[in-house]
Amino acid sequence: MKKYILSIVTLLGIFSTTLSAQTSAAPKVDAGDTAWMIVATAFVLLMSIPGLALFYGGLVRRKNVLNVFMQVFFLVGVITIEWVIVGYSNAFGTNSIDFLKPFIGGFDWAFLSNIKVSDLSPYFISHSQLAANGTQVGTIPHIIFIMFQCMFAVITPALIIGAFAERINFKGFVVFSILWSLLIYNPVAHWVWSADGWLFKLGALDFAGGTVVHINAGIAAIVTAIMLGKRRDYKDHALPPHNITYVVMGAGLLWVGWFGFNAGSGLAADGLAANALMVTHIAAAAAAITWALLDWIIDHRPTVVGISTGAVGGLVAITPAAGFVGVGGALIIGIAVSLVCFCMVAYVKPKLGYDDSLDAFGVHGIGGILGAILTGVLATPLVQSAYSGAIFGNWHQLWVQFLAVGTTIVFSGIGTFLLFKLTDKWIGVRVSDKQEALGLDESQHGETAYTTFD
Repeated sequence: MKKYILSIVTLLGIFSTTLSAQTSAAPKVDAGDTAWMIVATAFVLLMSIPGLALFYGGLVRRKNVLNVFMQVFFLVGVITIEWVIVGYSNAFGTNSIDFLKPFIGGFDWAFLSNIKVSDLSPYFISHSQLAANGTQVGTIPHIIFIMFQCMFAVITPALIIGAFAERINFKGFVVFSILWSLLIYNPVAHWVWSADGWLFKLGALDFAGGTVVHINAGIAAIVTAIMLGKRRDYKDHALPPHNITYVVMGAGLLWVGWFGFNAGSGLAADGLAANALMVTHIAAAAAAITWALLDWIIDHRPTVVGISTGAVGGLVAITPAAGFVGVGGALIIGIAVSLVCFCMVAYVKPKLGYDDSLDAFGVHGIGGILGAILTGVLATPLVQSAYSGAIFGNWHQLWVQFLAVGTTIVFSGIGTFLLFKLTDKWIGVRVSDKQEALGLDESQHGETAYTTFD
């Protein structure tokens, strides 16, 4: 009998030790999450080159298409360098000066120092639930999170290109874009997505970039468009795009890439990512069809540019909400954004007379604002139990969303104005009338996109 009791005690001891070892096991990389995040990172890069380059490039005239491609391509390179040198540390690091912690990160991760290949990401679950806790880490390598966020930092200033296309000096563009990324994008990313950020601590919901990316870039777009002035041959109506096939190809690549943009923002291959992918697709589809129907009803013909623009608008508006709304919310957001942005592009812009060349403000800025506010209305605990919007009685969330939107508008607007003034004074921003008439492909790069043979 004694022998049996000893055997049972031994087995219980082994079982207890095993359980203890499992409980205290060090966090480790999850292969599935990591593989998905590598793919999602590549998808977001696809949105810039060639997605956005084709979409914007097709909308300009043929004498300026290479300039748009060059601007996007150059930003992919130069903002990546800025990001690894100082951008990531400023956006997601912790500042050693206490009163600056809520507003900007420090320099501990400058040049990605103190980050090893074996380190796990200190950020996990979703952008709305970032945490920097030594005992709670993500399931992906830190460097994958850095590169995923790098793609967001790249595409945000690239979106502004749509406002000043066809009339900006390339040198001025480069200087302004770098300064804007350093002094506008990085702080706003820190406010909203860093565990130290003041808007994050207030509970602002921005799953994948409604405020950080789209409102930020959209407000910068309208400020630069007004300060730069109209194109010389702009007559209060859109100048015709030179290659609608490019526009469709670009919109399609943006749609596909946006799955990485939104579904990747959960930082894991799980149900939250699946929901984000689903609602992203639904909102884009609803917005595309709504815009096409508006064209059909008002102008009697559905247009390819219209349906493409509508799809992009839907993708923009669902971005902050993708981790918080279900099917119904996605349909509402998709329909609403096309109704609002169509009116901005077709009626408000001609009425006010500003030259937002490719409707960066009308689609990205307005779409981002609408999406961020509707997130505060439509967020459902059925997606993430910790979050709800006004429709479920949480009016506080809607107030926080308005605060985040308003703060981003003011900061981006004033900051963009000052940086534009500084760049213009230092280098000059607008091309000459002669250069604009010749086209920026030849005047800025000495190249032409299309060659005619006799």
